[in-house]
Amino acid sequence: MVTRRTSFCSSMKPLPLRNISILLIILATFTTPSRARDTITPTQPLADNDTLISSGGDFALGFFTPAGTNNRYLGLWYHKISEQTIVWVANRDEPIVGSTGRLSITPGGVLAVADANTSAVVWRSANAAGRLTSPVAQLLDTGNLVVKQDGDGSGTAYAWQGFDHPTDTMLPGMKVGVDNRTGRNSTVTSWRSKSDPSLGTVYAFMDPRGNPEIYIYAGPKKIWRSGAWNGVRLSGSPDTATYQDFSFSFVSNSDEVTYSYVISNKSIVSRLVVTEERVVQRRVWLWESSQWSVYWYAPKDPCDKYGVCGPYGTCDPNNSPVCKCLVSEPAFAPKNPGNWALRDGSQGCVRRTALDCENGTDGFVAVSNLKLPESEDSVVDMGLDLDGCRRKCLMNCSCTAYAAANISGGGSGSGCVVWFSELVDIRSYIDNGQDLYVRVAAADIVPTPEQFRKSKRATVAVTVSLLLGTLLLACVGCFVWRRKKKRRVTLGVTGTSFNDKSNAASREHDLDLPLFDFDTILASTNQFSEENKLGEGGFGPVYKGTLENGQELGVKRLSRTSTQGLEEFKNEVVLIAKLQHRNLVRLLGCCIQGEERMLIYEYMPNKSLDFFLFEKGKGALLDWQTRYQVILGIARGLLYLHQDSRLRIIHRDLKASNILLDKEMNPKISDFGMARIFGGDETDFNTIKVVGTYGYMSPEYAMDGVFSVKSDVFSFGVLVLEVVSGKKNRGVYSHSHHVNLLSHAWSLWREGKSMQLVDELIGYSYPMDEVLRCIKIGLLCVQERPEDRPLMSSVILMLSSDIASLPQPKQPGFAARRGPFETESSTSNQDSSGVNDITVTMLQGR
Repeated sequence: MVTRRTSFCSSMKPLPLRNISILLIILATFTTPSRARDTITPTQPLADNDTLISSGGDFALGFFTPAGTNNRYLGLWYHKISEQTIVWVANRDEPIVGSTGRLSITPGGVLAVADANTSAVVWRSANAAGRLTSPVAQLLDTGNLVVKQDGDGSGTAYAWQGFDHPTDTMLPGMKVGVDNRTGRNSTVTSWRSKSDPSLGTVYAFMDPRGNPEIYIYAGPKKIWRSGAWNGVRLSGSPDTATYQDFSFSFVSNSDEVTYSYVISNKSIVSRLVVTEERVVQRRVWLWESSQWSVYWYAPKDPCDKYGVCGPYGTCDPNNSPVCKCLVSEPAFAPKNPGNWALRDGSQGCVRRTALDCENGTDGFVAVSNLKLPESEDSVVDMGLDLDGCRRKCLMNCSCTAYAAANISGGGSGSGCVVWFSELVDIRSYIDNGQDLYVRVAAADIVPTPEQFRKSKRATVAVTVSLLLGTLLLACVGCFVWRRKKKRRVTLGVTGTSFNDKSNAASREHDLDLPLFDFDTILASTNQFSEENKLGEGGFGPVYKGTLENGQELGVKRLSRTSTQGLEEFKNEVVLIAKLQHRNLVRLLGCCIQGEERMLIYEYMPNKSLDFFLFEKGKGALLDWQTRYQVILGIARGLLYLHQDSRLRIIHRDLKASNILLDKEMNPKISDFGMARIFGGDETDFNTIKVVGTYGYMSPEYAMDGVFSVKSDVFSFGVLVLEVVSGKKNRGVYSHSHHVNLLSHAWSLWREGKSMQLVDELIGYSYPMDEVLRCIKIGLLCVQERPEDRPLMSSVILMLSSDIASLPQPKQPGFAARRGPFETESSTSNQDSSGVNDITVTMLQGR
């Protein structure tokens, strides 16, 4: 018996050809993944509900409706970012109202946005350059929408591209500037509002005249100027030279004058945006927190605003007032001294001595670290060196200054820029600025040592002899006059009292310090009345005084029962009398009569920093810009104490109540009663007498009595976190289980939630990158191990660095808790709500 086996397949009847085709289509539908397209053709337009996705998936193009409207626009946004961020809009001034849209391309290569219902065209691109037989529009992974010949992948000559027509955003690879071949000036213009992408009033564009540079205008008014390209960067944006992974390019030739940038790190998503709030911002997407962060913006400070200090004036944000003449008197003087005194420098400065072009006697004064003047009326000659530039300037009676055109490669630079008009919109930088050679009359030039060396030996000998003789006579006369006008204060290093007579044992601490009469101070404080009392600390009460001439004083009166004794009083006089810095409080003199010991300081009308940070509701008076300047000022003052002063000093009691604020809200470090001088070969000290304030003390100092400059760095870090958060580093917060501010900040940092630390009273208008940078610096400064903490010189650099370039902080030292030295109440301030909390409220106004 033969068994016949029949398979299922063999038993099936053959399918008709038509059915096979249908089956194949169904199988292809389920097995082949769909791929979003990145092009449109004349036969394949883009419908309203469709989207183009670039080949790498970075950008998307489609129709969108801004919140609060029913208008439809064709826009371009980031595809991989959760927050829809529009970076380009086609029909920004001609929306499709209450309908759907369609994007098409004509057989001739012209893009058109139309109302899908009425076919009415609301926007067209320019006619394609050249003849296209088979045009396509493609969305590139750079965010550039291009029109080209189908199959042309070279990208060398697009018939039309969106990058030539930016809206409010500049993307990497996009050029801002002038195409001399077409006359087009690619300009970045703000949206009118968040719900209206039409042309706003603020725009950034390239001015190709003279030495080309970029301007920001608000309507007809200039509000910011980039400075010209100097071979390294735009001279008005020196910080861009520190950006890692960014490359900036400037092209100036017969074809174009353009500025652009590219990013080498593909994980960085960054854009430059012009806003209706009169600022340009460079933003970066934070992948961890899914939000945009502002890491650069302009105008950044008062000196970034156009023409603040007028012609021949220069603006320095680190000075008060910010304006000064480019070259000091006698060469230049304020044009309107009255307005200048009221801190209005807009009229600038004028020459005191006319130039003498006819006889060729004029010379030049070099001014360093500047943003060079507005250059639309300047002339650039790359064939000249600086010496040739100087001669060229002297040959033209209209020439006012010259500078190097290119500073790349180090040295004094190459090329030549010459100005032929008033010098306007100049500012000073701490570093990374440029040298400007300002033309002045010969009578206003102070001879330099090099000029003296070039003169005849006989003339030098006679001149030096006369100068030395005159100087000697002046010194003798001044000494005699000063001896008659005031007494000297003598502080003995080993003695325990102050004496009005000098003696040999105290010569090394003789100080020429004004000695105020007790009756004068008594009258100025209204007999030390309660109305004039500003506060009271461990040293005793502090009063406001007003002299007969109207000068206001801060009077610190040592109490007989003071926890800070005579030694601390003496220490403060010795130290602060020898220190001079704009971020240190200034000692005007002292009063020593009988058993009275008083220090007389400049009066600080805006009280101390703790008043604004910790008093209920006062934090709203400190915007972020002010807080950042306070942090920067404290850092500079501390750097001066540690490194740049004649006496290298460890403060040992740096805290919010010891930071006084002048009328311009500039911070000044005060109270040097606990400070210690250290020598160049000394790195740390050990003491059994711990002084300072818990909450600001470093762990090694609070626990072991070891202090160094890194102890002050720790205190500075605590201050930074207090300024950012508006919270005091003490106790347990009601909303958190953390024991102090440092542990709270550390936990938020590790969780990627540092922005939750920011004081709500600041509001919501602040550069996120700057705040994050300060939080990170604060955490670096409060690291537990002293060797891990940065020096103040590094802190200054960090404050202007990219946050990504900073090292990662380690575990902080939680030194806010009371330690084993708690019992030494006479020398350690608890800084709670008791008397020691107002230790240095001495110069506060009411």
